[in-house]
Amino acid sequence: MKGSGLSGARLARMHDVMAGYVERGDVPGIVTLIARRGEVQADVIGRMALNGGDPMRRDTIFRITSMTKPITAAAAMILVEECKLRLDDPVERLVPELADRRVLTALDGPIDQTVPAQRPITLRDLLTFRLGLGIIFGTSDQYPILKAIEDLQLVGFGPPNQATPHSPDEWIRRLSTLPLMHQPGERWMYNTGSYVLGVLIARASGQPLETFVRQRIFDPLGMKDTAFSVPAEKLHRLATSYWYNEETGALDFNDGAQDSQWSRPPAFPDGGAGLVSTADDYLAFGQMLLNLGKYKDTRILSRPSVETMIADHLRPEHKARSAFFPDYWDSRGWGFGLSVITGRSDIAATPGRFGWDGGYGTSWSSDPKEEMVAILMTQRAQFPLLSGVYLDFWTSVYQAIDD
Repeated sequence: MKGSGLSGARLARMHDVMAGYVERGDVPGIVTLIARRGEVQADVIGRMALNGGDPMRRDTIFRITSMTKPITAAAAMILVEECKLRLDDPVERLVPELADRRVLTALDGPIDQTVPAQRPITLRDLLTFRLGLGIIFGTSDQYPILKAIEDLQLVGFGPPNQATPHSPDEWIRRLSTLPLMHQPGERWMYNTGSYVLGVLIARASGQPLETFVRQRIFDPLGMKDTAFSVPAEKLHRLATSYWYNEETGALDFNDGAQDSQWSRPPAFPDGGAGLVSTADDYLAFGQMLLNLGKYKDTRILSRPSVETMIADHLRPEHKARSAFFPDYWDSRGWGFGLSVITGRSDIAATPGRFGWDGGYGTSWSSDPKEEMVAILMTQRAQFPLLSGVYLDFWTSVYQAIDD
């Protein structure tokens, strides 16, 4: 039987690299976890908060933000397997608010200058972020539709906001008053598809999103600390979240524990960025996908469903039209709610590796070739591909492989 094939000396070096970020004050604390061939190596460094916070714990709860997206996609695939949803059916069957869409004639033009959508929005569009709505990196002065989004108080086009007062039905009603930014299927646009997907899942299942994912994913996988809010008895395990202040060069408070946005159930369970979790909880989900739908003796999804989720669904023309990080699409594609590595661009870019990151400082990937799941948890908000701790973590993970 093969061992884990992880080098103890190189894992120790990874610890030193990660500990350096804590010692320099870049992050208050870190939890890392690598699972390979049945063996798990975890490391816990630093504290849960600045200025004398409690020591970081292996079961510390983190706001995983966009690492919610793969879970929401998996929930949708459960309903596809049950024939309650179909990938290429229009979503308007269950979300009539999105019927008869209009589309902006120009992204920076007035929101009343539109043309009819060339086709309906499908479930596949939501899963692959091609519904025609998403984040625009600009200001409301440049893009009138951003001003309309602000006036409607719509989450889904920027950072998560657990305090939004709108129910799923009210959120989708408000969203339906907007034109699409692009034709359905035309290009990849980040984020908003997962928010709409959460509404669709609730209607297709006949249950609130949080109930469906709890019963069909979290409970079967033993993900006992993963939820859209943190109960009072667990708030002492919720890490304090910080932003980096470019002007002062210091970490600024973002969200606490006892007074956290996540300390109460939200009016709108956010399928794009609303979950909290722990490293070990997310390991169960990542291992399930690595095992093509099965975790221990529990099957969550069929092998064909997972293989569909982790395939690259973007054609060259989608990538050419879809701006993201510079050169991002040269070695990556997009599956259902997650990124897929398509080409060797650096040490950690193993073709076939899949996963996603959270903008509040978390990251996960499963690697079929290396039979490995790796997870990084921090509580500093930052763009992963611009983050030293993120880049050095993934380099160190792959340097620790010793076979």
